[in-house]
Amino acid sequence: MMQERRQFFRFLFEASATLTQQETIWPTQIYDLSLNGALVSKPEGMIVTSQPLTLDFSLNDSEINITMQVKVVHERNTLLGLACEHIDIDSISHLRRIIELNMGDTSKWDNELNAFIEIHDKEPAA
Repeated sequence: MMQERRQFFRFLFEASATLTQQETIWPTQIYDLSLNGALVSKPEGMIVTSQPLTLDFSLNDSEINITMQVKVVHERNTLLGLACEHIDIDSISHLRRIIELNMGDTSKWDNELNAFIEIHDKEPAA
């Protein structure tokens, strides 16, 4: 039996988005989302590198935009698993609301946020 390694609540979330790397912008589709990343379609013609990317998307029927700096953590067929490296305060506030609505239990948000901070607050080993 395969052990679940995900620490963060993931939920189905379909939205059009863009991935930007330096001057190149690719259209993509988000399939699921979490506080720590997303599963997206691999843009046609994109060659995956270790360079950072920006994932940018709007919430359906609104002007609310979410932007996060991400890195590719896995590639399977036509899908890319992205891990969040940085997210601004406005984007995380909007993402919080989406996650709370999908969790159905807003008390779990604090656990998610604490885990996210712990992972992203660690200093790299010297």
